[in-house]
Amino acid sequence: MSIPKNQPPKAGRRTSHYFDPTPAAASKPRSVFLHLPGLDLELQADRGVFGSRGIDIGTLSLLREAPAPPSAGDILDLGSGYGPIALALAKQAPEARVWAVDVNERALELTRVNARTAGTANVTACLPDEVPAGTRFAAIYSNPPVRVGKAPLHELLLRWLPRLEPGACAYLVVQRNLGSDSLAAWLATQGYEVKRIKSKKGYRILEVSPRTAS
Repeated sequence: MSIPKNQPPKAGRRTSHYFDPTPAAASKPRSVFLHLPGLDLELQADRGVFGSRGIDIGTLSLLREAPAPPSAGDILDLGSGYGPIALALAKQAPEARVWAVDVNERALELTRVNARTAGTANVTACLPDEVPAGTRFAAIYSNPPVRVGKAPLHELLLRWLPRLEPGACAYLVVQRNLGSDSLAAWLATQGYEVKRIKSKKGYRILEVSPRTAS
């Protein structure tokens, strides 16, 4: 007997998303490995967190192709997951403070565990509202949660991009098939200069900075 496609899911069951504050998926920790030039880290991942089966290609592309982080100041990893971007930045810039921000509580706890294991005391993993309002960022790095939907994604970026310090840039990695070009065009309408600094394996690396008055 076939089940109608419009039949609602059974009560008590729902799909778990990596952008859920509390993932519905049962915990099943596993080790994943981050390999970059001069850096090899074993990280703890888990179900219900983005990239739980391994470091995704977008994150690797961002870390390999975006400019190195500033040596000091506050740096934001927006949508940190279990922390591969934040930890890599913290290793490269030990005098900087790296904010690993996510709404997923399981991801944040994993980031804290991974930061302790990696010896990166300069990483602070926290919810968005826990970042002090006056904090301004010397750089932002993000593999943003595009699957959350266009409107929430736009709202997210407009919350954090204005907190860049003067002259600072954000570096975003977005898959071409998931709207990287349309996102770049939209950011341009919001007063930002957007440059595509790399296109690799279907991903665009975008450099975003506030447009300066001419």
